Amino acid sequence: MVIAGATLGQRAATSIRHPLTRSLLVLTFTTGLVDAVSYLGLGHVFTANMTGNIVLLGFGIAGSGGLPIVSPIVSLAAFLLGAGCGGLLARRYGGRHAGQITWSLLIEVGLVALATVLAAAIDISPNAASGDTIVALLAFAMGVRNATVRTLAVPDLTTTVLTMTLTGLAADSPPFGGSGKGSTRRVAAVVAMLAGAVAGALLLRESLVLPLATAAGLALVTWLVYVPAARRETPSES
Repeated sequence: MVIAGATLGQRAATSIRHPLTRSLLVLTFTTGLVDAVSYLGLGHVFTANMTGNIVLLGFGIAGSGGLPIVSPIVSLAAFLLGAGCGGLLARRYGGRHAGQITWSLLIEVGLVALATVLAAAIDISPNAASGDTIVALLAFAMGVRNATVRTLAVPDLTTTVLTMTLTGLAADSPPFGGSGKGSTRRVAAVVAMLAGAVAGALLLRESLVLPLATAAGLALVTWLVYVPAARRETPSES
């Protein structure tokens, strides 16, 4: 039962079948695709998981494992710029989440599609200007998305990191005295990102273009399917 006056995030948390929950799970899958491209194809750098980037940057500064320094810095800077723009969108639209999500997803689709076109048109080299250009495009898109998802506040569905999701799954599980509430949503998020990473790694064996095109296509489908549903749920935003 949904409590009257509940926020969008609270409503989405009540069921994995909620349109927003399903959309965020699809975007979680695309995170696996995007980070497979950046880490495996562009020289050991993340474009969605900034916690991992900070750690990799530290390793690179220490000169361990031959890890890069420039690419993680490019990714972090682009992500922060994207998150800043996502914050501007949030303030621009206030509580009108359909409009905010519309532009956030369109930016993501556009940037990931541009990265796909560049990967198809030119020779992309890891830890070089060409590779770092792709890194910057993807990281900016993930920053915009993260800022948007943050305002939606659906528990356990940040779409880019799983640490707190896994913590909640274990801490609230029946074997440790918890109720198990939210376990289905948490497991779904973990499975979605794992599946995206597997799919990304497999597609990357063929080319850099395939996982990028898949990520752009899924973001586009999410926009086409979810935004109309969001506007039906909140008619005042139409």
